[in-house]
Amino acid sequence: MYQKGLGIPQDHVEAVRLYRLAVNQGYALAQNNLGVMYAKGQGVPQDYVQASMRFNLSMALGNQTAATYRDRAAALMTPAQIAEAEKLARKWKPGAIGVPSIVVRPLIRGSP
Repeated sequence: MYQKGLGIPQDHVEAVRLYRLAVNQGYALAQNNLGVMYAKGQGVPQDYVQASMRFNLSMALGNQTAATYRDRAAALMTPAQIAEAEKLARKWKPGAIGVPSIVVRPLIRGSP
């Protein structure tokens, strides 16, 4: 709601705060939406490494549409940045107990 201002004033910083809370509870869509915020620089500094990391985590939680966003971000990144995003995704730990562990698949250019 805050990201798009649906029924309330648009507030990207609040949207990021709420997405982070949801991310720590294992919500795949929240990971994806937080990645979008990083990719666009909304409420956070624009950061494709962080965006790609979030898209990878979202995919690992079952959100296959995050692959499209990850591939778009990867097209704007260097191979070193892509590797860094994958490394960060592997190391990422949720803040909540009971969140499923994350398995990140490496990006292979030209593959879905």
